[in-house]
Amino acid sequence: MCGHAGYAFAAGIDRRVEADVLGRMGDSIAHRGPDDGVAWLDREQQPSRAAGPGSVGAIFRRLSIIDLEGGRQPIPNETGDIVVLVNGEIYNFKELRADLEQRGHRFRTGSDAETVVHLYEEHGERLAEHLIGMFAFAVIDLRGELPKVLLGRDRLGIKPMYYTLGPEGLAWASEPKALLAMGGDGPSRAGLDRELRGEALLEYLVRGFIGGKESAWAGISRLRPGCTLSWSADGTSKLERYWDLPMGLRGEADEAEVLEWTDRVVKDRLVADVPLGAFLSGGIDSSAVVTSMARQSDEPVVACSVGFQEKSHDELGLATATAKSLGAIHHTQRLEADPTLALDELPWFYDEPLADPSTVPTFLVSRMAREHVTVALSGDGGDETFGGYRRYVHDLAENKLRRAVGPLGRRLCGALGRIYPQLDRAPRFLRGKSFLTNVGSDPARAYFQSVSILGREEAAALLAPELRAALAQHDPFTEFGEAYARPTADCPLYRAQYADFHTYLTDQILAKVDRASMAVSLEVRVPLLDHRFAERFANLPAHQKISGGRGKHLLRESQRSRLSGEVLDGTKRGFDTPLDAWIRGALRQPVADAIAGLPRDWFDAARLARLHEEHQRGVRNHGRILWSLFVLERWRLRHGVRGLTA
Repeated sequence: MCGHAGYAFAAGIDRRVEADVLGRMGDSIAHRGPDDGVAWLDREQQPSRAAGPGSVGAIFRRLSIIDLEGGRQPIPNETGDIVVLVNGEIYNFKELRADLEQRGHRFRTGSDAETVVHLYEEHGERLAEHLIGMFAFAVIDLRGELPKVLLGRDRLGIKPMYYTLGPEGLAWASEPKALLAMGGDGPSRAGLDRELRGEALLEYLVRGFIGGKESAWAGISRLRPGCTLSWSADGTSKLERYWDLPMGLRGEADEAEVLEWTDRVVKDRLVADVPLGAFLSGGIDSSAVVTSMARQSDEPVVACSVGFQEKSHDELGLATATAKSLGAIHHTQRLEADPTLALDELPWFYDEPLADPSTVPTFLVSRMAREHVTVALSGDGGDETFGGYRRYVHDLAENKLRRAVGPLGRRLCGALGRIYPQLDRAPRFLRGKSFLTNVGSDPARAYFQSVSILGREEAAALLAPELRAALAQHDPFTEFGEAYARPTADCPLYRAQYADFHTYLTDQILAKVDRASMAVSLEVRVPLLDHRFAERFANLPAHQKISGGRGKHLLRESQRSRLSGEVLDGTKRGFDTPLDAWIRGALRQPVADAIAGLPRDWFDAARLARLHEEHQRGVRNHGRILWSLFVLERWRLRHGVRGLTA
């Protein structure tokens, strides 16, 4: 697990990549790779290029996991005219290496990353199709007169990759902050202007994160999961998708197949030359992963668990019982989630605003685990693959009702939803506004509303009038709607899962875990997000995922022989935080200061002040949106955002 960055100028641009600029880029992401930092310049490798067309250089920050002594990057091929930089892990590298050696390739290291350079020699831009793992790579090819660069990202977006592309050239990095560190010395103005995209601001208010092809920063793009970007110094570039989830449903699976695949993907992730362990909560996903580890390891598994003061989402007791039954070495800590981390520390690592308050406990769990291990396996991905979120159950029920009432009934429900009072503080059975509104909407819009913090019009009403007018034609639903519509399967549940895989999972959940873990130089591996595992189980028939009003049916039943009934049948607890209490307590003044500090040309200050005042008086609970605004302002200040481009 590491970080890398680099940039290249197009032919005809009278500029050269400089070592001090690469140094700034590397320093900004040193937390991703504290063990080593190596800069690479084409003209140092091939002096004849010093006066040639185009110029390219890169820097690698290493967190040593495999081949601690020999696996330094960038790694060249045998002739030194192709080099690779790889963030992540290639789990099938031993099989790939054996095949490549039979084809005549010579290896200098025991590193998994070295397979990538030789795969490029064999398969060119199709190399990513042969990789199993989590990765974001850059290949620099100096074999021709003009340099070429190939960027690639793993299929499910576990590892990040950002880039900026323009007439002058290409720059890339594991995190936006490395691109920003170029200032005016890079091949675009992305690092110079430091502006937030206006469309991204509206998307953030609606969803609580910024996803899709474009990042929060004007001029900085996000390489999407399962995609590659090829660039040549002649100025041409090509963006391609090399993988996607299946479009249709497949036949049923059985419990034995789930167990077999679970053990297989866990085993693939047990290779490391440093201390390895796992996160263990009281939930099914992490318990299944740790149990599989214990069954396949000769040594006791190292499990790390935390508990929280808030009993509503504390699973430490269940985790302790599971660890004891497995004979695991169990490290535990009871924490009080500290919201003040969001003032200065977290905004540096989350260099795009992310309003998920579980960034706080995720960072704390990662920091605690890093005291004991360098690599940790997690249970992320089980909910998306097996339909585990409660919202899937609700969405399934809404779709059944939508079909039952027909077009006329849907219109009636929509009309009732528009006039029904909000009743946030009423008993749950009286809070029917969102339910009626959803039943009256088309399935894609209804599901999008269920995973959003605010509706589009509610969010737009918070903006300053001029900005609101400038963004009048932008709908944050569009990209989500395109993803929801892409599968050919006539199954709203799978469409919702597919859309979550392409939005919520990669741009919120995985981004949250990557930044929190890399902030403390911890590698997190996610076996349940092996792309082969997702291909096999994500598109199962709905009844194998949701049964009896609960999700993860097949995964749950597959673990009956391994996990206790308390783990399998207990109430699902989220990694939640007491937002309302935070904002009325420790964060009362910081939130008020943040709202007052937000730019007046971005927001309607009177509306924001009213939200805060209503929340403090207990008239309405605005905890989620107030937290979003607080995070946004702390991010803006920490990264020196200079303005907004509408």
